Amino acid sequence: MNHEVGISVLMTTYNRERYVREAIDSVLQSNFQNFELIVVDDGSSDQTVPIVQAMAADDERIKLHINPSNLGDYPNRNQAASHAKGKYLKYVDADDLIYPWGLQILWDCMEKFPNAGWGLCSLAQDRSRIFPFELSPADAYRYHYLGPRLFHKAPLSSIIRKTLFDQVGGFEPHRMVGDFEMWHRLAKVSSVVLMPHGMVWYRFHDQQESNELNAFADQYNSIERRHLTDPETPLSQDELNRIHTNKRRQHRKSLALALAKGNFSQALAKSKEMRTLKPFIKRTS
Repeated sequence: MNHEVGISVLMTTYNRERYVREAIDSVLQSNFQNFELIVVDDGSSDQTVPIVQAMAADDERIKLHINPSNLGDYPNRNQAASHAKGKYLKYVDADDLIYPWGLQILWDCMEKFPNAGWGLCSLAQDRSRIFPFELSPADAYRYHYLGPRLFHKAPLSSIIRKTLFDQVGGFEPHRMVGDFEMWHRLAKVSSVVLMPHGMVWYRFHDQQESNELNAFADQYNSIERRHLTDPETPLSQDELNRIHTNKRRQHRKSLALALAKGNFSQALAKSKEMRTLKPFIKRTS
């Protein structure tokens, strides 16, 4: 399939009047020129839409869509992708930034590995390999569960082939954990390119949902178990047993640390997690 647009930059907005102008400007200042910027507003009640409308009037690369009703975070990300015409999808949230060289480096890294359907950047230095490099589905799962971790990255760190995104059906509509779940599904069907820091900038502020991360621990655990026990998981049963052993060891360390600090409520919670942590047994199809 031939694509006239190289990268579709997707920006979902909801009451981001404080940051959206700076986020859009960071995309427009990209050295890589073959992109479109799709902004999808999800029912903002502040000045987000007028700000984007004014900027779109001055630059035809900005395409604004306004949802008739509020969809929520991950459904709105899917909505933005549905408007995309590019070979790759690149999320830049309305409170984050991308460096001028970011799109070009992401493009070059992905084009270097034509068999890979997606990539993640902003990763800590690998101990034995220079970025970028490609991981098979099994190696991606090992990197996350038996190595330095991978699936914890936010959509800002991702770049995804549009064809692969459509193949897997986009994000599931789970608040906060939709990206974590999506990376598990993508990694089952496609190799992934790993890339370093320095392409995007993640903003920390009081209005972020990520400040509530600990409240979603059960959902993260549920997603892990669902994918690790799936018949299509690329890991062997021996590897799943190692993951279970490692998790029990981590829980014991956390329990000991909580007791040492006198945090008995946290210690009780960790003790409960240890008792309920069952082995990961791959289901038969």
